[in-house]
Amino acid sequence: MHPSHHARTHPDKAAYVMAASGETVTYRQLDERSNQGAHLFRSLGVRAGDAIAICMDNSPRYYEVLWAAQRSGLRFTCISSKLSPGEMEYIVRDSGAKVLVASAATAETALAVAPAIPDVKLYMVEGARPPFESFEDARAAMPVTPIADESAGSAMLYSSGTTGRPKGVKRAGGLDNQPIDQPNPLAIIGQGLFGYEPDMVYLSPAPLYHAAPLGWSMAVHALGGTVILMERFDAEASLGYIEKYRVTCAQWVPTHFVRMLKLPDETRARYDVSSLKKVFHAAAPCPIPVKSAMIAWWGPIIEEYYAGTEGNGFCAITSPEWLNKQGSVGRSLTAELKICDENGEPVPARTEGTVFFAGGGEFEYHNDPDKTAESRNQHGWTTLGDVGWVDEDGYLFLTDRKSFMIISGGVNIYPQEIENLLIGHPRIADVAVIGAPHEEMGEEVVAVIQPADWNDAGAALAVEIRDYARANLSHVKTPRRIDFMQELPRHATGKLYKRLIRDVYWGKAEAPIVKGL
Repeated sequence: MHPSHHARTHPDKAAYVMAASGETVTYRQLDERSNQGAHLFRSLGVRAGDAIAICMDNSPRYYEVLWAAQRSGLRFTCISSKLSPGEMEYIVRDSGAKVLVASAATAETALAVAPAIPDVKLYMVEGARPPFESFEDARAAMPVTPIADESAGSAMLYSSGTTGRPKGVKRAGGLDNQPIDQPNPLAIIGQGLFGYEPDMVYLSPAPLYHAAPLGWSMAVHALGGTVILMERFDAEASLGYIEKYRVTCAQWVPTHFVRMLKLPDETRARYDVSSLKKVFHAAAPCPIPVKSAMIAWWGPIIEEYYAGTEGNGFCAITSPEWLNKQGSVGRSLTAELKICDENGEPVPARTEGTVFFAGGGEFEYHNDPDKTAESRNQHGWTTLGDVGWVDEDGYLFLTDRKSFMIISGGVNIYPQEIENLLIGHPRIADVAVIGAPHEEMGEEVVAVIQPADWNDAGAALAVEIRDYARANLSHVKTPRRIDFMQELPRHATGKLYKRLIRDVYWGKAEAPIVKGL
């Protein structure tokens, strides 16, 4: 269950291929380069239990750095390449990183941060700029054999900051001197649910700094499959890569589905996707019409799961199950699912409340005991802050995040239902529904629309969208205000930074928003 094993048994097999460029790194190369990286870390005085930070685009060097850290017993924090210098500096400092590895594509932000972190060793791949040193050059001087004190490292990833400042998630167990080839939990789940096998060809369309693509693709390496790593997501290119590389498995987010479905019919029909055996999605709620259309297109091979970086629970649902329980994210597989009221007590089936897990994986938020305490109730059950309900068969239906709830005239309104409806409108590319201050109602429902064609932004489209909403939603849920934004601040993994939009309406930030109605 480790790339080093496959380097001995299948040294010339591709561990990963860069989708656009075709650059291929074999298991032998990955093993040797990760050994060299491990020696480099030790030469810098970085020992098992220490931390490093990585801020890179989807570079062919990314996995080499990751596996070097993994076999060195390090805690590795992958930082979004989209963050500001201040946000990046905060994570480097908060994580306690002793090394920062950046890439040429993230150089501008990394160079801005460098003066503020004088005690951190600085390296850059694919062309270093001072004060960063070349990671490849430094690594090349090191032995290709393993370090003497190998142990299993692990990720400490930071929450996306959709509702506040990000916090590092530390799972129970952590760095406890385990062998590098200890069982990989995601590889085990992947084998049981998502068709993971040694001969798989796995397409990874999202940035590696996010938990899901990072974890699932490293699980592919643990089993000896081949990862096709997209440098960046493009809807049509994804279909082309499935055909070109005969992809058998892939992990998506609903935004990917929406963008592929909005390709012209003739474009979608141009590509052969018959090699796909199983695909799965998560990260954000998937509107029922979107998932229905994907199943109709690709067949009943689309699985879904609900989980968080915290690892406190895991729900899953197959296509056949979903067709009978449309909108569900499945039943819990690793913990006992609890829906609780405001007092932290369980509620009956089909009653909405906060989603908790009992008996699942333990976690804490790095350097934030208050946030850790807030994630638990008096029973010790843990929550990610989501709201939903469970039917009599134990299937979970998510409503929204509690922090996104709108209270208008004393009525609780969850934006997800409204967003799921509006995204089906043919002239809408993306949508965010938030609560804005209202003198009489407390909050009013506002829909911020990213039009498929920016030239359509204006009063006429706003009226059309409001009429569409009124025909399908109750009066209280129909947006009272519809505005336009050229591009919503969406994470490349599909997660929406709704807080950034909401702050505009509450006077905490500015953004280019065009008023429509």
